[in-house]
Amino acid sequence: MVIIRSEADIEAGLEALAVLDPALAPIIAVAGAVPLRLSPPGFASLAHIIVSQMVSRASAMAIWNRMLVAGPVTPEAYCDLNEEVIRALGLSRAKGRTLAAAANAILDGRLELEALETMPIEAALGKLTALSGIGPWTAEIYMMFAAGHADLFPAGDIALRKAVAHALLDGNVPSVTALADHAQRWSPWRAVAARLFWAYYARAMGRDGLPVS
Repeated sequence: MVIIRSEADIEAGLEALAVLDPALAPIIAVAGAVPLRLSPPGFASLAHIIVSQMVSRASAMAIWNRMLVAGPVTPEAYCDLNEEVIRALGLSRAKGRTLAAAANAILDGRLELEALETMPIEAALGKLTALSGIGPWTAEIYMMFAAGHADLFPAGDIALRKAVAHALLDGNVPSVTALADHAQRWSPWRAVAARLFWAYYARAMGRDGLPVS
């Protein structure tokens, strides 16, 4: 199992991808620097991803900054917040419930986020999606950017679908299933391929290159 921990891992992945799929070589050239974007595994990283679901980057950052001001982003601290404070943070009721479900699962031992790094990817994703409010996109993004798994591709991500369409498919946006199937050729470096296409989305298409659900 390959775990991504450094810029050197990204470079190794890009070199391997150019061999696995020569069609990626010009995309690598256009995309430029491919960011690592790795965060420490734990509740704070998962919470940041949950906050970022289905909102603009500006809105997500505003909510996240209010959470940081409110106190440490830990399961214990979140569970101590009352409903009035949670509403003041700008969280929707659904996101508030999802964060509470994750915090409680960590506190009662049903979820050990640090342990996910060494689990088979399907088992790790299953642990996350078993929690109320956490779907495949959230689980995949966490496993990529916090746990560092190298071989998964969040095909439901809108930006990835548009980037792959622009780069490889003459603008025809693939279905989630079709993109997942296409991405199999980039194994075992699919998470580096995803980072590559987010970078391409930002550089070649002039769009925000952050993951978008």
